[in-house]
Amino acid sequence: MLIKLKNKEKLIFDEFEFKCAIGKNGLKKNKIEGDKSTPKGTFSLGKLYYRPDRVKKPNTSLTTKKITRNIGWCDIPNNQYYNQEVLSLKNIDKEKFYRNDSKYNYLIVINYNKKRIKNKGSAIFIHLTENYEPTNGCITVNKNDFLILVKLINKKTYIQLN
Repeated sequence: MLIKLKNKEKLIFDEFEFKCAIGKNGLKKNKIEGDKSTPKGTFSLGKLYYRPDRVKKPNTSLTTKKITRNIGWCDIPNNQYYNQEVLSLKNIDKEKFYRNDSKYNYLIVINYNKKRIKNKGSAIFIHLTENYEPTNGCITVNKNDFLILVKLINKKTYIQLN
């Protein structure tokens, strides 16, 4: 099962097409941390995170996890937890999931840079958008499309970004 990116503005899965946005600087084979590009390649999907204080647990076969105030994703290349989930009550550097806006009410981890190579890029997700503005490297879709997509995909689904 494969989600494909088409023309940098659509995700296609089976006969479904979903409008999307990608990184401000397009697709890049040799992505580096902070370059505002979306990595090229084919990647598996990780956990689906959601904000239970704002949205319902989605109908999906993906592994889900509730977002709490102290959860995030380490995007600091020199940190031992680079490109992985972090929990902290302290205000350490991380991409915070508990946000004032709605972008991370739902998100799915794209398993990019699984070996956690320093400066190769981190925190690449499929998350929500309301305006389809270019991202810092993630892929965004609207909430309704996200909820349809997560019903269709499963733990064996890959995303192809070419």
